Amino acid sequence: MEENSIVPTNIPYNSSILQQNIEQLKQRYNSLITGNIGYSVLGKPIRYIRTGNGPKEVMYSGSIHANEWINSIVLMKFIEDYAKAYEQNGFIYGYSAREIFRQTSIYIVPMVNPDGVDLLTGAIAENTGIYHQFKDISLQFPGIPFPDGWKANFNGVDLNLQFPAGWLNARAIKFTQGYTRPAPRDFVGFGPLTEPEALAIYNFTLIHDFRLILAYHTQGEVIYWKFADFEPKGSREIGERFAEVSGYTLDLTPPESAFAGYKDWFIQEYNRPGYTIETGFGINPLPISQFDKIYNDNIGILVLGAIQ
Repeated sequence: MEENSIVPTNIPYNSSILQQNIEQLKQRYNSLITGNIGYSVLGKPIRYIRTGNGPKEVMYSGSIHANEWINSIVLMKFIEDYAKAYEQNGFIYGYSAREIFRQTSIYIVPMVNPDGVDLLTGAIAENTGIYHQFKDISLQFPGIPFPDGWKANFNGVDLNLQFPAGWLNARAIKFTQGYTRPAPRDFVGFGPLTEPEALAIYNFTLIHDFRLILAYHTQGEVIYWKFADFEPKGSREIGERFAEVSGYTLDLTPPESAFAGYKDWFIQEYNRPGYTIETGFGINPLPISQFDKIYNDNIGILVLGAIQ
């Protein structure tokens, strides 16, 4: 970690550290605007950070899945590095931070699923009722390790299967796989947008005019760019550029995961470029030792996403 940096990149990252880091960054960099897009099932704020005041709007999100929390650090570190470059009239990934700032408003929701992240990172004590409610759901699925296999929110709903973009298709696929009730992963819920975290990011998107979105996940070092037959103008070319600067593979979403995600709904709703970025390699949750590589692979995507 750099001297005097705020965002820690070598420890498990939970919602309390996130809140603290956001306040510290706001105090150091007055170019940042922050707020909440909503609240989790357990009442934790789902924070956003805005940097830039340009007419073009883009949005990056992370940790919609609990055991993919390393991407919250990636997004927060990007905010810190960008804000520092802006203040110093410097460059980020070879581009003028102030020029990007003038052109684009970047909205970042670094932790969509704070309840789930707190379970994964040990922020919920094992002797609490909340922990036991998570565990009671998990006990119904003994083949999924607990807590490491947990992706869902507190209600046992997979938030990236909550969006009205082929939701019934996703339901059919996941029910066939046995996820017919609250589960650590892959339960679509009892309808689209039943969960407050999914509804929050849905409503936040509706009140903005995002030209492009990046939905950060782990793992596989792959970029998914299409939904169904939608191929928004320029999206393949932008995806190819993302692949080039990251070393990731540009690909189509696997059929068993091809519906009801946030990226899927955004593409369907707006016919604009949307991408799922699967960072890192291995078994989730990825070890924090992968952070530096993940960040270095993705800084180009995060910068180029704002200038397309």
